[in-house]
Amino acid sequence: MLIGIVGKPNVGKSTFFKALTLAEVEIANYPFATIKPNHGVAYVRVEDIGKEFGVTPNLREGFIMNDIRFVPVEVMDVAGLVPGASEGKGLGNQFLDDLRQADAFIHIIDASGGTNEKGEIVELGSHDPLIDIRFIEQELDAWYMGIFMKVWDKFVRQAKMEHVEASKAIAKQFSGLKINEELVKKIISGLNLSENLGEWKNEDLEVFVRELRKRSKPMIIAANKADSIHAERNIERIKRETDYMVIPTSAVSELALKEAHKKGLIHYVPGSSEFRIIDESRLTDEQRKALSYIEEKVLKRYGSTGVQEVIDKAVFDLLGYIAVFPAGHKRLMDSHGNILPDCFLMPPGSTALDLAQRIHEDLAKNFIKAIDARTGKALGKDYLLKHRDVIEIVTK
Repeated sequence: MLIGIVGKPNVGKSTFFKALTLAEVEIANYPFATIKPNHGVAYVRVEDIGKEFGVTPNLREGFIMNDIRFVPVEVMDVAGLVPGASEGKGLGNQFLDDLRQADAFIHIIDASGGTNEKGEIVELGSHDPLIDIRFIEQELDAWYMGIFMKVWDKFVRQAKMEHVEASKAIAKQFSGLKINEELVKKIISGLNLSENLGEWKNEDLEVFVRELRKRSKPMIIAANKADSIHAERNIERIKRETDYMVIPTSAVSELALKEAHKKGLIHYVPGSSEFRIIDESRLTDEQRKALSYIEEKVLKRYGSTGVQEVIDKAVFDLLGYIAVFPAGHKRLMDSHGNILPDCFLMPPGSTALDLAQRIHEDLAKNFIKAIDARTGKALGKDYLLKHRDVIEIVTK
């Protein structure tokens, strides 16, 4: 799974990326601070099961804080997108090519209205961030349409002469964007379109491409700079006028809290509504003021900085993934004696056999049954996994 971080320049994308990953990236107050995509590891929150079973897990990846297990997810921050990107303006071609393998997008917007469509600084509240959401949609739609139109004539000829199904031809053309035939069929059926491409009108094509983009690259809005004077009003309006999940965020606050935690100044669990100062005497006046500001203007106002909530909702709500713990149902150990070392993020509709395949292909080949570690109940290969299931795979 790969989550792409998108948006126009200078809205805090790199700060958001660093707050998620603590990776060293260039953060600058000018457009196109990011040229090449930054790849990193973020973490989603899952309530750990160690306490439930009375054991202390030995993690292979991620970490545990306050009985919350943080499970790794790959994220990518790409160059800022400007109007006309689909035609090659700005770093548009590179931006779009970098995003091909993303499963979902986090769209960072400047909720303060303090940067124009090019990412240049303007008076706070003078720019409408709703415009930025619309232009991202338009550029992504134009990108998809460009891919489609390159082979449209060929598709129509094949449809007439060879009776090739539309879903097969389209899925093949868009396979590089992680689009499969099943998804294409669902969209064609949902829009009541013909499987014969020769019968499609221009408006059918436009509606189809828009729906294909929305379904294959779902998007969540991170309304950044949410502590600004104009942000709350803008955020409420965006929630009313779009159907996106919109999360108020302050990436700079999240980054400050994580850095302070890393230095041992505070104890902070990502996604929390509070932090605890460890040693007041070690804080400078400037640090005290900054922490007080974050507490009053961000945490008490919104319940968190929003950064952790965005990645959690992108993975679990937008993409519908679930977290599953593979473990022996009696000892909760792997073959090396590690207690609950793994937590796998599985796509919706995953089965016990899919989990076996995820652990190792030999387990899938030699699958006999699965066992629910909580109940001891035997499960078949077609058992649909649930969030926070604890499953043992039994093989020949």
